[in-house]
Amino acid sequence: MRQQNTARQATLPADLTGAVSMTDHVAPEAGGVDVALRCYRPARATATQATGPLPCLYWIHGGGMVAGSVAEDDLFCLRLAAATGIAVVSVDYRLAPEYPFPAALDDAYQGLLWTVENAAVLGIDPGRLAIGGASAGGGLAAGTALRARDQQGPPLRFQYLAYPMLDDRDQTPSSLEFSGIPSWNRERNQQAWKWFLGASYGSGTVSAYAAPSRAADLAGLPPAFIQVGELDVFRDEDIDYAARLLRAGVAAELQVYAGVYHGADGLAPEADVSRRFLADRNEALLRALS
Repeated sequence: MRQQNTARQATLPADLTGAVSMTDHVAPEAGGVDVALRCYRPARATATQATGPLPCLYWIHGGGMVAGSVAEDDLFCLRLAAATGIAVVSVDYRLAPEYPFPAALDDAYQGLLWTVENAAVLGIDPGRLAIGGASAGGGLAAGTALRARDQQGPPLRFQYLAYPMLDDRDQTPSSLEFSGIPSWNRERNQQAWKWFLGASYGSGTVSAYAAPSRAADLAGLPPAFIQVGELDVFRDEDIDYAARLLRAGVAAELQVYAGVYHGADGLAPEADVSRRFLADRNEALLRALS
C-alpha cells in the first residue's frame, strides 16, 4: 500500500466547527495500489436539499499533476459542503514525475467506482453525482468523465471544471501569451506536462484521458460548467473545450472572468470577483444536482 498524504489540518475556522464532518476511507485494489478518499458531509442539508441521501461532488485536487493533496483542499471542500449542503468526496492520487500517466487517472477512476459502490455507506445519492476539479484536477475530472463514458462506468450527472488543464500541446494564444508571469505560466505548464506524460510527451500518442482536448468525440458526456480567468494560461483551451462540448450536443456553460489570473479564487478569496466565482460555482452545482 502506498503512503497517503491526507493528514488533517490542525485547526478549522470557527464557522466550520461542527458544520461539516470528515471521514477517511480507502478504495482497495487487487494489485496493491490503494486509493485514499476523504468524505465531507454537511451537518445539516440546506433548504434546497431534500432529506435522505445527499447529492455528491466527487472532487479531484489541483497541483499541475505534480503537487497537491487531499489535505491541502480540506478548507475548500469543507466550505463547499457547508455552503451548498452537498457532500464532497475528495480523492488522493499518485503524482508525477514519480508516477506518470496513467497512475493519476487510474486512481481517480478507482476512487469514483468505490464511491458509487459505497454510496449507502457515505450517505450519498449515486443518481445525483457530479465530478469536478480545479486546474490539473479539472483536467483529470474531464479525463475521468471521458473514461466513464467509454467504459460504461458510473453515470455522472454533471462535470464542474475550474480552469482545467486540458491540452498538452500548449499552442493556444493564451498558452503563448502568459510566459514568465508569477502565476501558473507557460514554462511551469510545459514542465508539468513533461513529467506527467513521460515518454509520450510531444508525440501523437498522448491519450485523451490524459489531455482531454485531444478527444476526437465529446458526445455523450455529462453537462459541464467551466470557469476560467481572462489572464489564465488555460483560457483558450478551456474556451475551445466548452465550444466543442456544445457542438457535440453536450450542455455546457462557460464563464470567463475579466482580470482574473489562475487560481485567484483560492489566493484572493475575499476579492469581489472571487466571491462571484464561488457563488457561480455553488449555484451551478445546486442547479445540476437538485
